[in-house]
Formats: sequence, structure tokens, C-alpha cells
Amino acid sequence: MPVPEHARAVHLVARPSGALTTDVLRTVDVPVTPPPPGRLLVRVEHLGLAAVLRERMNPDADLPFPPLAIHESVNGPAIGRVLLPDAGSVPVGALVAFHGPWAEYAEVDASSVQVLDPDLLPSPEYHLATGNGATALLGIRDVAAVGDGDVVVVTGAAGGVGSLAGQIARRLGAARVIGTAGSAEKCRWLVDDLGFDVALNYHDDGFAAALRDAAPDGVTATLDLVGGTQLEAVVASAAAHARIAIGGALAAQQAGAPWPRIDTQQVLLKGVHLRGFALMHARHVLGEWPALFRRCLDEGLVFPHTVVDGGLDAAPQAMVDLLAGRFRGHVSVRVH
Repeated sequence: MPVPEHARAVHLVARPSGALTTDVLRTVDVPVTPPPPGRLLVRVEHLGLAAVLRERMNPDADLPFPPLAIHESVNGPAIGRVLLPDAGSVPVGALVAFHGPWAEYAEVDASSVQVLDPDLLPSPEYHLATGNGATALLGIRDVAAVGDGDVVVVTGAAGGVGSLAGQIARRLGAARVIGTAGSAEKCRWLVDDLGFDVALNYHDDGFAAALRDAAPDGVTATLDLVGGTQLEAVVASAAAHARIAIGGALAAQQAGAPWPRIDTQQVLLKGVHLRGFALMHARHVLGEWPALFRRCLDEGLVFPHTVVDGGLDAAPQAMVDLLAGRFRGHVSVRVH
């Protein structure tokens, strides 16, 4: 396949204030050059989108990786095909996963890519769900320790992590799975298509009371991906010795909302266990997920995902739409 002299990339050109808008992201022409020794040139096929990218646009983001730089490429998870050179264990034509720029072509370190089995999963973009799936598995199985008879809450259940987490909880023996989402339509989808027992609209005025009604004997395990008032409601509805796995803070990331006000008296009196987690604490789960994902798909697991067409130009608006809650499940952009 011929390699062009120039291609396009998406740069961050200004720091967003509040909700993300597309004017802070700009598509620019960049040169495409042969990679030096030890590096690969990859033709990008899909970009994976994640809410944490919004926080990385802040100059003071308190994250284990650096904030995005102004006038440099936005970056994140991607998959593509190796064009140059043949690096032995990474041959030309290999399908690879990597962390790289939002661009049509990416130069990456050969040692940093993961060579994928193109026959393992139904379609290449399924590989981009590894981070979401591994997060769901780690949070539900290992941190919240869901098992037989548990009453489970998943906040942000219509997203890429939450939509898998609820199904994993059911497979581990949960007696009741409750999800939260931001619209009545998403709530119906969680129940009708993904098998949640109850789905609650967190925008409703009576949300906290509805959660108590949905779990009259208390919530025993939670995967919280949102924080804010949803986490406050979960603590208020927790059973004795409940386990709450905190794997996200979307409420504060998106809108700059205040962090949740945890009722520490409830935590103390009920003996509630709250534990934050991230994949960097248990990276072995990333390696475990793909084969488990294949088995679960064969056994009927639903993988909600949206592939946004339109090439690289579609990525900025897709990111805005993701943060605004306009998608269900995992979201990727088809670049080529």
C-alpha cells in the first residue's frame, strides 16, 4: 500500500471551559515520514473514545498520565495495520492495538504495540473494548466481589463499561442488577436488551427514593462510574458491609460538578467498604479479557457499541456526543 507524504491529525488548539465543544479541536495536515529504527508506521483504522479524554484536556489534570498539550495531537487507544517496516515480531500487515494520535497514520514504538488475532473477535473494533471490558471485570468481580445473591448497582450503566458490567454481575450470580442512566429511553434499553432488573433515570427528582425502593433490603455491591449525587444515593441505600467499587468520576469530569458528599456516618455504622481502582493497579486483567470476551459473546453476552463513520473528521463531534450521553455502550470512530 502506498504511503502518502501528508495526512491529517486532530490537534487540541485551546483548553475547553466546561462542556467540550468542537472549536477546541482542529484537523490539520501533518507530514508522513518513514519511521526510524525501532518504530512502526501504522495506518489507523479505528479510534477508541473514552470520557477521561475530557479531563486530560485540562492543564492541571490529576491523572497518572500527562495532560494533552496545546497544538499537539489528541491521543488515545487505536487499532490499525502496520505499513512500515517489517519488525520481525510485528510484520507488515499485522493488526495492532496501540496508544497513539488521532491521525490517519501513526508512528509508534514497535515495543509498545500489541499484535492482535484478527480471527478472535467478530470485528476489529471489538478489540478497542479491552479497556472497558477489563475495567468492568476488575470492578465487578475483583473489587466489588459480586457473587451469588448480591443486589448490585451499576451507575453509568448505558456506557461502554457499565453496559458490560451489569451483564458480568449477572453471570457471577447477582440476584438483582440495577442500572442508572440519563434518559427513559436508555433505561428501557437496559432492561429490555441487556437484562437489568431495574433501570433508574438519575435526572428524576425522586432518584434516591427510587433506588431505596428498588433495593428495599439494601444494595450489597456497586460499581460506581459516575460519582456525584449517584454515589451519594448508593451510600444511603447500602446494606451492611456493602462493597462499593469506584471506577470513574464522570459527573465531575464532564461538568465540573462538585465531588460527592459521602455520608461518613452511614459508612461507619454500616461497615461499608469503598475502594477506588483503575486498570493500572491490575494490568493482568487486560490480558485476561479478550479470550473471556470471546467466550462470553459465544454464550450470549451483548456488546453494545457504536462505530461512527465519516473518517477522522467525525472524531471531534463524536467526542462531544459521547460526553453528552448521546451514545450507548462503547464508541469508536472508523478512520479508514
